[in-house]
Amino acid sequence: MTRTRSAPTLDDVAQLAGVSTATVSRCLNAPDRVVEGTRKKVLAAVDELGYTPNFGARAMAAKRTFTIGAIIPTMDNAIFARGIQAFQEALFERGYTLLVASSSYDPQVEADQIRSLVARGADGLFLIGYERDPAVYDYLAQQSVPVLISWAFDAQQNVPTVGFDNRKGMRAIAEAIIGLGHRRIAVVSGMLDGNDRTTERVEGIREALSAHGIDPDTVPVLQTPYEIDNGTEAFKSLMTSATPPTAVICGNDVLAVGALLGAQDLGLTVPADVSITGFDDIELARIVTPALTTVHVPHRDMGRKAAEALIEMVETKAPVASVEIPITLKMRGSLAPPKE
Repeated sequence: MTRTRSAPTLDDVAQLAGVSTATVSRCLNAPDRVVEGTRKKVLAAVDELGYTPNFGARAMAAKRTFTIGAIIPTMDNAIFARGIQAFQEALFERGYTLLVASSSYDPQVEADQIRSLVARGADGLFLIGYERDPAVYDYLAQQSVPVLISWAFDAQQNVPTVGFDNRKGMRAIAEAIIGLGHRRIAVVSGMLDGNDRTTERVEGIREALSAHGIDPDTVPVLQTPYEIDNGTEAFKSLMTSATPPTAVICGNDVLAVGALLGAQDLGLTVPADVSITGFDDIELARIVTPALTTVHVPHRDMGRKAAEALIEMVETKAPVASVEIPITLKMRGSLAPPKE
């Protein structure tokens, strides 16, 4: 009969390394507090024995799970990928594990996911944008779970955020377009309902139009989910209308790439026949032809700073000051003055 080997314990590691169990625990949970020689001996013993720390015991001792929950609207495209990657890397460096869920832009799904992550002991939550039922924020406050918002920034909000000003960024693009002489302008936007980031971007465009004497209500705004094919179809609809625009402002780079493909299908040259702009500056924006004029969002910097802020909230049990991440306009080949 084969005898089952028991899993190695903290005592086994301590004995092999020739140190106390307290030193082993400190080395695993706070390695910066252990001298390098001792740390190397302990880690060598851990590797040799194949020791895995007891997560439940660690959580009970620290009164937290070292788990952070993040809910993003979609995993279907690259909008959130770079920021979430940097967020996860920063968490890992501090000993935290990230659990990610996707809501598919459905507020009820997001609310259910929030409750599920809290039930699983998430120490803090990372959410995209402010707009959700106030009852969700009340629930998180009752559960004493810190929440940090990103991909948006509003100094008037009372929920801490590490993000950027969507309105300001899109107004900069609209100002550049108008400054080149465009007056026939159209917008391909993401869905506005329940999405404060999209709404703020459209409002930024409207502000720029009004500032230059253009009635915002005369500018068509087509709403569509953030997918390349949807951007293509919306662009074609605009360009086959009785008065096609000379510039199309897209709500993000995914829609803008779709618009570029639509221009190819219609035999139009960008920007000679029509200018197209995006928002986010994901990798696609730089490799398409022509490269997209867009708003550069430093996603990795935002993700890392968001992780640091949320960890501080978890460990100090106090709110942090909101941080506005600066964004910049990137002028590239997809934008030029109109022909006429």
